[in-house]
Amino acid sequence: MAESVVIQVLNRIRLNHRGKIFFVESFIDISNARSVNKALERLVKSGEISRIAQGIYVRPVIDDLIGEIFPSIEEVARAIAKRDRAIIQPVGNFAMYKLGLTTQVPLNIVFITNSSAREIKIGKQVIVFKKASSRSLAFIGKTSSLAIQALRALGKDQIEFSQLEHLRQLLKKENPKDLKHDLTLAPVWIRNLLTSNE
Repeated sequence: MAESVVIQVLNRIRLNHRGKIFFVESFIDISNARSVNKALERLVKSGEISRIAQGIYVRPVIDDLIGEIFPSIEEVARAIAKRDRAIIQPVGNFAMYKLGLTTQVPLNIVFITNSSAREIKIGKQVIVFKKASSRSLAFIGKTSSLAIQALRALGKDQIEFSQLEHLRQLLKKENPKDLKHDLTLAPVWIRNLLTSNE
């Protein structure tokens, strides 16, 4: 007799490390979406896995001191992007937070993407995907792309000298070829800010 869908799904989950994010689509080779959904909900009820959001599941990492550890909201966003074969780029307050320009974690974690626009609620936070042009997603430097998005969020006339110096210091560690590439795509005012007084 063939294993039940629940057992097959659970076995596959257990083959992966704790903390890996799963979707209904991760198991459609086992059975149809309806059966997989039911199997996942049964595993949630039994405590084998946890549901992060609609259709998104994880087998949490277990820490001896603090108990269950769930993936960060950015890890969830990147898992969604990987599933959808989409490009995503942090923007706005989240880009500023990642660069240390603010210590406040934004409630809305915003990414631009070449995929569809949507919002996904994760606890008290929301992942926001905004459809963007291919040019807006053409940045390749890990730090330079964030710096350009952070400056856009701050605005031309709202940038403090200390913030600019902080970004310039971070960009010294960027791959020079990546930085040069990204600066050619940046608005002229951002390019001038990041390259002046070097």
